[in-house]
Amino acid sequence: MTWFNKQSRLVQVLLLLIPVVNWITEIVVRWSTFFKKGGIIRLIVCIVVTFLGIIVGWIDLIWVLITKHLFLQ
Repeated sequence: MTWFNKQSRLVQVLLLLIPVVNWITEIVVRWSTFFKKGGIIRLIVCIVVTFLGIIVGWIDLIWVLITKHLFLQ
């Protein structure tokens, strides 16, 4: 999670723009956040991202452009 947040906005956008890389990035960032911080909402988000990762990733792409962090992070 902190690795993703420390990247420049351009790198974040590129990671979320490419479909398969987008999904892998989402899974790694979301699950690592869940394992570090826990919480039922993070668990639900992790499960949703695992199955609908590309769709959620494109939503996160827009969110990163606006706020520079992932949605529900």
